[in-house]
Amino acid sequence: MILVYVNSSNGLSKAALETVTYAKKLGNEVLVLTNGKASSEILTCLGEYGATKVLVDRSVDGEDPQQLTRLIASVAQNISANTVVFSHDLIGKAVAPRLSVRLQAGLIAGAISIPDTDGTVKVNVFSGKAVGQVKVSSAIKIISLLPNSIQPEKSGVNCPVEETNGLGGAAAIKVISTKKPEGEILLPEAELVVSAGRGLKGPENWGMIENLAKSLGAATACSRPVADIGWRPHHEHVGQTGVAIRPNLYIAIGISGAIQHLAGVNGSKVIVVVNTDSEAPFFKAADYGVVGDAFDVIPKLTAAINKFKESQN
Repeated sequence: MILVYVNSSNGLSKAALETVTYAKKLGNEVLVLTNGKASSEILTCLGEYGATKVLVDRSVDGEDPQQLTRLIASVAQNISANTVVFSHDLIGKAVAPRLSVRLQAGLIAGAISIPDTDGTVKVNVFSGKAVGQVKVSSAIKIISLLPNSIQPEKSGVNCPVEETNGLGGAAAIKVISTKKPEGEILLPEAELVVSAGRGLKGPENWGMIENLAKSLGAATACSRPVADIGWRPHHEHVGQTGVAIRPNLYIAIGISGAIQHLAGVNGSKVIVVVNTDSEAPFFKAADYGVVGDAFDVIPKLTAAINKFKESQN
């Protein structure tokens, strides 16, 4: 039996669908465990991606990793799960190691592939600069899947949803308030990202970045200095100390490409860099580069994209 944990506090994310799809490729019986406020009508749709059944505990809000660990461990032991699958997000990073100790299970963190025939799984290492191969020999295995490593695939029909309560015990953490990222497309979920740095010279020039993002259907992001000086909100900061992303396309505008920034974005499938400095370090990591003034290049790029979209209608 494969146990999958997904956080449905804010509905079903793309990462949740990826995780269930991944688990289905590992075995036929997939139990999804979740918490949060998502309705049974929404949760039953997980059956389309491979879930056999969904178990939901609405008494757990997911803010206490120890409570969440107890909940998942209890369910894993009750169903004799041989594999537990997480998304390699903030919750997965906090809970999977704890669960590994509690279940005496080997942990493969940041998986980017389905296990080979001998059980070897590919993982990102050195901030995405290399690929490692990991194999665990424990009876129970825990795998956290790096977001955007596979695409969600529908392979079934709606599944039953069962309610449970209290398996995680009482929470030791009291949450006073939360501040969630805003925007039409959240960075961890985005397949296309347009990002900019201090090369834009001020927050008043961000309109052209937002216009380009809107034309592409992309999320917006920024470098750390931009967030630190208040030009953009901190939840848009990508890099080693911000949000690590792996979109299909990452466009970096006016960003020099410090190693800390690259560490958070070099998992992107395609990187496009626009910078006036031909010696900017980012060009070494780019798939495509434009040496030019963003104030000239970006409006022309946006106009060309809009013209192409109109021609397709």
